[in-house]
Amino acid sequence: MTTSSNVLRAPGVRSVNIDLPRLQQQGMVYHEDGRTTVAEDFRLIKRPLLRSLRGEEGLPIRRGNLIIVTSALAGEGKTFCAVNLALSIAMERDVTVLLVDADVARPSVLKVLGLGAAPGLMDVLLDEQAGLADVILRTNIPTLSLLPAGRSSRHATELLASRNMSKLLEEIAERYADRVVIFDSPPLLITSEASVLAAQMGQIVLVVEAETTTQKAVNEALHHIDSCHHINLIYNKTQAFPGNGYYGYYD
Repeated sequence: MTTSSNVLRAPGVRSVNIDLPRLQQQGMVYHEDGRTTVAEDFRLIKRPLLRSLRGEEGLPIRRGNLIIVTSALAGEGKTFCAVNLALSIAMERDVTVLLVDADVARPSVLKVLGLGAAPGLMDVLLDEQAGLADVILRTNIPTLSLLPAGRSSRHATELLASRNMSKLLEEIAERYADRVVIFDSPPLLITSEASVLAAQMGQIVLVVEAETTTQKAVNEALHHIDSCHHINLIYNKTQAFPGNGYYGYYD
């Protein structure tokens, strides 16, 4: 039975239909047209992340399948990158992807995908009776699921730093070995939630807006996440190189 324009409900299952042609029109990664510039950009971006979590160049990274996408400041394109990274990894043949909207103060993942608000992460942290299975949304991309931000809370930082959140992350990381989890995080220099969340991730992707974000802001953001040894940079919105962005690695 359809309860809204986007969400379909069945016993124990919550599903949404992403308007895939709309993604294509917006210049996002589109599964049926895999040779676009943005698709090629994100193929380059995802490959080192996948190699690291699989241990192809050494030992696998602990919690390497937990990848947070953040930025120093708002407006640098982190949500665009998080969604496209999730869509690109979902094209792999041997993994599934869970895209988590962890920007609980200003959630935008569902909006970018053309979907309405739904219960999610914060609802699980606020209600001990709620479980992941109650809020994860399956999509019409078989290898992609969504975990919305859910309700807002003035205690978001404490909830994300709580023991319940640690247990939740452990469950997500360990229960499904073939699942890559992408977290769209708040900006590092605007909220405290981002640093708390980043400290529990295996890999970090820091989005930097070309010719706008200052070196001081980037250095300060890196200082907030210096406990993580696997930090990747996306130099976003640049016209200096072919395509829509440039990818770099910071270690």
